Order: sequence, then C-alpha cells, then structure tokens
Amino acid sequence: RRRRLYAKSCFDVIRDKPLIETTSDDLMRILKPLGSFDNRHLKLAQNYAVKIGWIDRDILPSKLWPKITSKPKRAITLEEHERIVSTEHNAEHKAFYELLWWTGAAQTDGASLTAENINWVNETIIYHRRKLKQDSPPAILKMGSKLKALLMDLPSEGPLFPKLNQQGAEHRSAEFSRRLKILGIKGVSLHSYRYAWAERALEAGLPERIAMKALGHSSKAIHHAYAKNAVVEVPSLENYAKD
Repeated sequence: RRRRLYAKSCFDVIRDKPLIETTSDDLMRILKPLGSFDNRHLKLAQNYAVKIGWIDRDILPSKLWPKITSKPKRAITLEEHERIVSTEHNAEHKAFYELLWWTGAAQTDGASLTAENINWVNETIIYHRRKLKQDSPPAILKMGSKLKALLMDLPSEGPLFPKLNQQGAEHRSAEFSRRLKILGIKGVSLHSYRYAWAERALEAGLPERIAMKALGHSSKAIHHAYAKNAVVEVPSLENYAKD
C-alpha cells in the first residue's frame, strides 16, 4: 500500500528534488488530494527522515500538518449483502462475498484460503491472519450449516478462490466497488464485512474474547470500534433473575 502511495502522480512534485530542497509548500500540494492513510504515512516518512538525520528539522511542522479526517466506517447490512450476491454473475466472486459474510475474514485472508485450511473432521476453518506475526495464534472458526454448504462447493484442493487468490487487494476492492456502484450502495467496502460480523456477534451474545479471537483483534479498543453500532436488546432484569 505504501508503494502505491508513493507512486501517485502528486508525488511528482518532489520525486526528483533533493530532500534538503523540499519545502513545506511542496508537502502541502502533495497532501491536498491524499486520504487519511496517505496523510498519516507521509508524516511518518518525515519523522523518520528527521530521526535518522537526513534532515535536521521537520519540513512541515506538526502544528501546520493538515488534520486527518477519517471517513466514517460502517458494516454492510444483510439486505445490501443479499442484493450484491443475488446480482453477481461471477460464481467465484459470489462465493467470496458469502465467505466474508459468514467468517468476517479480511479480504486478503479470505482470498488466500486453501483446501488445507479446512478441517472437515472437526468442521473448522483454521488460518493465520496475514497482517499478524507468524507466531500469532491462528483463527479457528467452527462451520455453521450455511458456511459448510458453501465450502463444499469450493475446490477440494489448492486455493478456494483460484483467480481471486492471484489478484491484489486493490483489484478485488475495485471489482467490489464497481458492483456497489451498479447497485447504488454507498459507504461500504470489503472491509465492511468485518464490521458486520463483529456487530452480529455482539448482538447474538457471543463472548467478546471469542469474537476477538475470530477477527484477530488483540486490542479491545479496536474490537469495540468494529462492533460499536451493534443494536443489543437488554433483557428484563426481573425476568432474567427469575430464569
């Protein structure tokens, strides 16, 4: 993602300019069209340059750095998901979106799954999250009937999604965005499937520690951000106490 960031045309302003000749105006011109991720990582690059002595002070002081305004993130709804899969004619894409709905997997993790990740004896999916350290514990998800039926229709050896497995995240995201545009659905991305899973888990009463394990969250704060829009109906304490 950083490679894609620095390949953007807005960086042509400084691409061939010596670092010591780079001005705050140059950075402001670059920052103008950038999103929150790009903004954050350009600032990290400046901090790194100062730290290792490439420059002796910030080119653009922190106080003048444009504030990061993140776009609101939300879960994809069941109705939106059903519209997407019902109008998707590509069988592999359709199965991929269904897998994300039932597992809450990140898109790269889901697209990278192979038949070897499925334990049919225990009816579980076992995989390591790509963004976590190699020695981190794997996510182990028990299959429900619908997820089991879905997996039974996928390849019995090798990648579950042979074509999607070969594509980059940006390609899968672009294809999903085209589908959303056709349907007039706004405000969601493939990552919205993780928000949806977290909210459904909370609404269903799944213990937080288990939900965190499934999504690969090591921080409760991060997990709370994913599930914050869940609608939880609190039972009557009177009736609950009687039970």
